[in-house]
Amino acid sequence: MIKGILFDLDGTLLDRDQSLVRFLENQYDRIHAFHDIEKHAFIQRFIQLDQKGYVWKDKVYQKLLEEMDLNVSWQELLDDYVESFKNHCIGFPGLFDMLDYLKGMNYKLGIISNGFGRFQMNNILGLQMNHYFDEILISEIEGLRKPNMEIFQRALNRLGIEPHESIFVGDHPINDVEASINAGMIGIWKEDDYYERPKNAYRSIKNLIEIRDILVGISK
Repeated sequence: MIKGILFDLDGTLLDRDQSLVRFLENQYDRIHAFHDIEKHAFIQRFIQLDQKGYVWKDKVYQKLLEEMDLNVSWQELLDDYVESFKNHCIGFPGLFDMLDYLKGMNYKLGIISNGFGRFQMNNILGLQMNHYFDEILISEIEGLRKPNMEIFQRALNRLGIEPHESIFVGDHPINDVEASINAGMIGIWKEDDYYERPKNAYRSIKNLIEIRDILVGISK
């Protein structure tokens, strides 16, 4: 019997790709030093350097300013990113319908996210979904990162459920799907064309509301 569903954040609940574009468009418009370069070129190069969020933005901004010879402080841009990104967060389609359904069915809900604590919490608050979750674990705060199984076990212990009573939903084939399966959970892949399809996922989903059908199928 499934008692809890846990989620990755970026690329799973938060549409980070669209959120990042929205933020960068806004930052470009606000920072006068950028206006010597074309907006599309700035955004596309940032996205390339960012590598799906796996390169922290101090390195991204430093490289970007070096390449484009811009007269602005990378620290100023980084501070702006940390403080302002939350204002541009977009959830994936079906997010709140799915969360309302799960809460209505009394499932325990959690998030396990790699990243910086304050930044990730701000994004969860920016999506206005923090009240849905019983536990939120962020790698910087926990001192553990996915795919380390211990961070999954820690989340399950806090929720008071066993691995076989839980589902984990994430977009990264190794950090989310494979790692949660290794921890004894049911691993579901939130499809993302950036990654190769994992071979060991229980199921894959395109829209978050599909989790409802998966739960119905498991309970039969």
